[in-house]
Amino acid sequence: MQREVIVFDTEFTAWRGSVARRWQGPGEFQEIVQIGAVRLDAEALNETASFTVLVRPTINPVLSDYLIALTRITNERLAADGLDFANATKQFAEFVGKRTLHCYGRDDRIIARNAERLGKPHLWTNTTATNLREWLTEVGVKTAGISSGELARHVGSAAQGIAHDALVDARSLAEAVRYLVKKGASNPFRSSGTAR
Repeated sequence: MQREVIVFDTEFTAWRGSVARRWQGPGEFQEIVQIGAVRLDAEALNETASFTVLVRPTINPVLSDYLIALTRITNERLAADGLDFANATKQFAEFVGKRTLHCYGRDDRIIARNAERLGKPHLWTNTTATNLREWLTEVGVKTAGISSGELARHVGSAAQGIAHDALVDARSLAEAVRYLVKKGASNPFRSSGTAR
């Protein structure tokens, strides 16, 4: 077992109804606008470091009103603090190092699709994350309709902040794992790297 693991989340461009359309509407693409992550001690499950970065989209550079209301990320914030995708993923990769990645769903594939769409697949090569939604289902958590930012409260622990901020959502997922393990569930990081 690794000594530390990474739990991460992303926010990406969206429009009213895009979830139901599976981003198949004209011009729609899940373009990363934020990556948030926490580094955890794989045994004790405490947070040892955190990471967050805003990413300036290029395919749809102006965020929809829907996404701004959902994430509280504004076009002004992106202009002032956002990085281009290449620098953002480089910083994230440096934070991750050789540690295994864990998320709620397939955020790793969304990052990979962004790299491919921008013609820069080398920015996210063969970096696969473990989908913790599978572990949550195995330990009896019903996840349908529950976002990562709602998970901590959903399993009975304290909310980690307002959902749909990538760092808050990563902390919520980490707290859900921590809480369930304290309640007797198996530690999903002990078999890290097996379920994809």
